[in-house]
Amino acid sequence: MNVEVVAVGTELLLGQIVNSNASTIGAALAEKGLDANFQQVVGDNHERLTSTIELAISRSDAVIITGGIGPTQDDITREAVCAATGRDLVFSDSYAEHLRRWWEDRGRVMPESNLRQAYHPEGADLLMNPKGTAPGLALEHDGTLIFVVPGVPAEMEYLLHNDLLPRLGEAAGVDEVLVSRVLRTWGRSESDVAEVLDDLYRSSTNPSLAFLASGGEIKLRITAKADDEATAVELIGPMEAEVRARMGSAVFGADDDIIEKVILELLDGLGYTIATAESMTGGLVAAALTSLPGSSSVVRGGLVAYDSELKQKLLGVEDVSAVVTAATAEAMAEGGRKLLDADVVVSVTGSAGPEPLEKPPGTMVIAVATPERVLSKELRMVGDRERVRTYAVTNALQFARLALQGTWWKP
Repeated sequence: MNVEVVAVGTELLLGQIVNSNASTIGAALAEKGLDANFQQVVGDNHERLTSTIELAISRSDAVIITGGIGPTQDDITREAVCAATGRDLVFSDSYAEHLRRWWEDRGRVMPESNLRQAYHPEGADLLMNPKGTAPGLALEHDGTLIFVVPGVPAEMEYLLHNDLLPRLGEAAGVDEVLVSRVLRTWGRSESDVAEVLDDLYRSSTNPSLAFLASGGEIKLRITAKADDEATAVELIGPMEAEVRARMGSAVFGADDDIIEKVILELLDGLGYTIATAESMTGGLVAAALTSLPGSSSVVRGGLVAYDSELKQKLLGVEDVSAVVTAATAEAMAEGGRKLLDADVVVSVTGSAGPEPLEKPPGTMVIAVATPERVLSKELRMVGDRERVRTYAVTNALQFARLALQGTWWKP
């Protein structure tokens, strides 16, 4: 079964709201073993929306439309569905009563405009939405299933999982499951990763291998289709083991293992605490480390020594005539261990730009001090000031991970 997704809203076209619903629906369809060959985004214009729905109906087995079913004048999806299918717009007295009770239960007076949500295409099922006031809609037209759900993500997701996916699965007769394992890598370029895994990519069918570059990471998605989840996981196992063997320490986690989580788990396993001594990142590394619950058990704190005098007074940097250096970064890390009484300290200094500071903009020096030793690395990043700072944080966290794993220290 081929399912098409239509997202409605001028705000999506203008970039005022990110179209997260499309990715959520796409992932859910893939897990269900359903194909999605097309996605469309259309603004709040009756003619364009009608023609968009007509096109989707003409080429897909099912269509999921998100947005445009609220109570305001620009919520015109109901009318467009009627125009595309040649149906009348009818009023549901029972749903109107539901709306009145919904507002009364909250001690509020219902605006009359909310009664727009009691209108629906003739013959459509109204799908109850406990997360809001707009009902979902389900109907069949000339062999194509049409679903309409609210654009609010929480409401859309509820109806997607509780109504749409079961109906789609039953209609498609889908018994197979699709399972994916995502290995997260850092430190190697996308082209390098592609070369290392080229034969696996070309020969893979079930499971299959795909590359996803995002946020400084290269994600490797291994996907298997089987009659049940356990069998799919078994199929994934050998390929995952081979990918990990080839990629080595470049693999830092899987699925939801963000780098901050990985570091906290490593620290906990080693019985270590960590702190930061930062200049150009202004506390962003410390903010990342403390972003997860439970971080207080291993994170001691952070020091921002932006001024050279503070680097000298607080962290013991002897020569502040030039601070974008390995000597400064290492002194900051060692000084931070003493001052903050931490087992591990990550330090960052550099020139974020746009004006050069001793070295060209984008130059950063990161050091990590552990109970065993302190090492540093100078990097050159491209981009504007904020992008450089963001990359500095990512690299600092990854270097901390390598230090804790003992990988960075290998000659």
